[in-house]
Amino acid sequence: MKLGVFSVVDHYPGELPRATGELYGELLEQAQAADEWGFDSFWVAEHHFHPYGAIPRPPIWMAVAAERTRRIRLGSAVVVLPFDNPLRSAEDYAMVDVLSGGRLNLGVGAGYLQHEFAGFGLDAADKRERFDEALTVLCRAWTGERFSFEGRFHRLRDVQLNVVPLQRPRPPVWVATLRAEGAARVGARGFPAMLIPYASAETVDEMARGLDAYRRAFAAAGGRPEDATAPFGFHAHCAETTAQARAEAREPMDRYVRTRLYAVQRPFETLVEQDVVAFGDPDEILRVARRYERAGFTHFLAIPNFGGLPHKQVLRSLELMARHVLPRLGRAGA
Repeated sequence: MKLGVFSVVDHYPGELPRATGELYGELLEQAQAADEWGFDSFWVAEHHFHPYGAIPRPPIWMAVAAERTRRIRLGSAVVVLPFDNPLRSAEDYAMVDVLSGGRLNLGVGAGYLQHEFAGFGLDAADKRERFDEALTVLCRAWTGERFSFEGRFHRLRDVQLNVVPLQRPRPPVWVATLRAEGAARVGARGFPAMLIPYASAETVDEMARGLDAYRRAFAAAGGRPEDATAPFGFHAHCAETTAQARAEAREPMDRYVRTRLYAVQRPFETLVEQDVVAFGDPDEILRVARRYERAGFTHFLAIPNFGGLPHKQVLRSLELMARHVLPRLGRAGA
């Protein structure tokens, strides 16, 4: 299992004395640290019109991160394709791949927040068809060839990008799904899936069944087993002791849960008991990670900076995971 970092970039300007620019700066420092300490990837979310997420256009932040880092892969989790012209998405992320020297990981999704569709004047009922069209156009555009496209929402005539990604045939693309049972639909299209255990299922066993169906669908669509990767975003905080980690994480996690949009709110103790978060010493983080590894997940994307957790604690958590969890994840699990 690979170990990466993911940030929703949740922002609390009404509760915490931290400006947006400070949040961006902290995130860049965390990306630099993750790069130096050997994490595989660093991902940021796209959100609009609400403090729940403070990065509306990830490629802008990712371009800066590309200049501050050297080897870590930079990911979007996820680009909401229905919100933009797919040619613009193809151009923006091709530039990120070029500026990063071929380190782009592209996560894409159809969106799920009603206020975002309302803000853009879009009907959420069309999101699946808009997404399918946009993903088709983006992948065609990234070939670098001249092409035309006729769809319900996009009609293109004889277009060709003047900037294409360095990675060939294209950068890796994952499709996000909020529910574990939706992973099979992603696999049937020949794409690997991304999930969020906090929102994807009630139990790890349920997620394991969804991943098994996904892999069968992916194979039936002609995909190679080694390409059926399954990253998952997961709130994680590591400290020298489990008691310390949970004491530090409680208030930020309660804040995150309380302000998370359109989601079932579960108490802190329930989240810990159900293993849908990982708060503890390195051994506890590894125990939870191994459980998801056995369920079939391939990339553990730790969400370390949730709920306004202090920046110094986030960096310490990343350092402990880099020193004591990362080296052991590369070995066979018990």
